[in-house]
Amino acid sequence: MVKIAPSILSADFMRLGEQVKLVEAAGVDRVQVDVMDGRFVPNITFGTIAVRALRPLTRMVLEAHLMVTPPEDFIEAFAAAGADTIIVHQESTPHLHRVLEHITSLGKKPAVALNPSTPASTLTEVLDMVKLVLVMTVNPGFGGQKFIHATLPKVRQVRAAIQNRGLECEVEVDGGINEETIRLAAEAGADVMVAGSSVYDAPEGAQEAIARLLASAQTT
Repeated sequence: MVKIAPSILSADFMRLGEQVKLVEAAGVDRVQVDVMDGRFVPNITFGTIAVRALRPLTRMVLEAHLMVTPPEDFIEAFAAAGADTIIVHQESTPHLHRVLEHITSLGKKPAVALNPSTPASTLTEVLDMVKLVLVMTVNPGFGGQKFIHATLPKVRQVRAAIQNRGLECEVEVDGGINEETIRLAAEAGADVMVAGSSVYDAPEGAQEAIARLLASAQTT
C-alpha cells in the first residue's frame, strides 16, 4: 500500500497547524519536516521549534528530514522536540554508522537519504540499521522541482537489496511527485511518496489531491 507523506515545506506557514490537521483528516499517517541549513543545501527552512509546535497538534508520525551538516549536532534536539523519524543524508557525515546508532539509542526511527548522484551501494554496510531509505528524486534544497527519472533504477536497487536481506524497511522518494511520477515510483518499489506542492498547491485542495495521488499509484 502506497503512502503519502505531505511535506510542510509547501504548506501555508501562516496556518501551519491547520494545514497539518488538514492532511491528517485525509488519512495520511505522517508529515515530513524539511530541515535545511543553508550549508548542506542552498536554503534555510525549519528548526526544532517547528517540530515542537506541531507535536501536540497531531498523532501523525513527524519525519525530520535533516538536510544539514553535520547532522550529529542536531539529532538530540530534534528527538527531544518530538520527531519520530530522523532522516540523515549519507553525504552529510563520514560517520553514518555512529549517527544511526545515536538515533536508535534515542528511541527514534533511523533513516538515511541518498542524493540523486549517490549510488545505492553506499548503504551496503548500514542497510540493516535503518527502517527507511529515502531516495531523493530531485536535488535537495528547493520545493517544486521536476522529477529526475534517472533515479528510478536506484529505487529498484534499494528495494531489491532490502528484499534480498529480508529486512523491514520502507523505501521513500522525495521530489517531483505528481499523478504520473507516483506511478513510476510505485512500480520501481517505493512505498512512501513525499509530496509538497502537488498536495498543498493543488487547486482542488489538499485532501482531494491526496486521494487523487493515491488513486494514481494504485493503477500500477
